[in-house]
Amino acid sequence: MAASKTLLRPAGQADLQAINRVIEAAVMTWDLPERVKRLSLPSYRYDVVDLDHLEIVLAEDYKHNIIGVAAWEQADSRDIPAGHKALSLHGIYVEPAYHRQAIGSQLFLAAEKAVCKQGFDGLLVKAQQGSNGFFISQNMEPLQAADPTHHYANRFWKSAALMLKKPATA
Repeated sequence: MAASKTLLRPAGQADLQAINRVIEAAVMTWDLPERVKRLSLPSYRYDVVDLDHLEIVLAEDYKHNIIGVAAWEQADSRDIPAGHKALSLHGIYVEPAYHRQAIGSQLFLAAEKAVCKQGFDGLLVKAQQGSNGFFISQNMEPLQAADPTHHYANRFWKSAALMLKKPATA
């Protein structure tokens, strides 16, 4: 399925079961021991309370099947560069059959648009090791841990100023 046939829309309570199915399928593809994936999976699932605190956007195929999920909220000031306010991207999950079809990039772009629309300075991601390449390909910069007590190994930042730049035309 080409990404051009993908529709993005906000998530609702009726979508939670399908959202969690996509998340589970995506997590199970990670390069981690099976036991680690199984034990950590519950912390990645969303419930009705999350709908009150997160903005969750879904990608649907032409049959309205949910094939991708992205979620974000305002970032904790301890996690971002000093003096900035940002959104924190909790994750982008894509149904494995749809990997490498630009759906993750479409969901990432939705997060960037939310950053700009809501007047934030940038976007923060705390990523799994295996997704570092994706976030680097989205022009995110690795962050060093400013506070060792609040450390996360793979943190990335993208300034809103970079999001607003249009590619040069030839």
